[in-house]
Amino acid sequence: LTPNAPEAEALTGIPVTDLDGQRRAGEALLTMGAGAVLMKGGHVDGERVLDLLLTGRGETMLEGERVETRHTHGTGCTLASACAAGLAQGQTMEAAVASAWAYVAEAIRRAPGLGQGHGPLDHAWPVRDR
Repeated sequence: LTPNAPEAEALTGIPVTDLDGQRRAGEALLTMGAGAVLMKGGHVDGERVLDLLLTGRGETMLEGERVETRHTHGTGCTLASACAAGLAQGQTMEAAVASAWAYVAEAIRRAPGLGQGHGPLDHAWPVRDR
């Protein structure tokens, strides 16, 4: 699962306003039967974005700069898809999530600035960098 804070709150009833809330909601989702939970921190206040991967083997923290932009449309779907692609390539859960996380972070940084509202990421940045 790859819930953001509002989604995790809706699923668990646990407030997700900080890292502790991310951890508690993620653990609740594991208890409900999820094999792994990537608790996304983009909706949680703070200077840095903290995402937390929880599995039956433990947890992995992913931390990065918060990029101030309105061009984040599709970020969650892109992250989930990139995680699935890494798993399909035979990566471990932790490696798939880490590579997906890095891909999305760069796609946000390179967003083309399209539209008047929440614009898209730059999904094709790796292709242009070849």
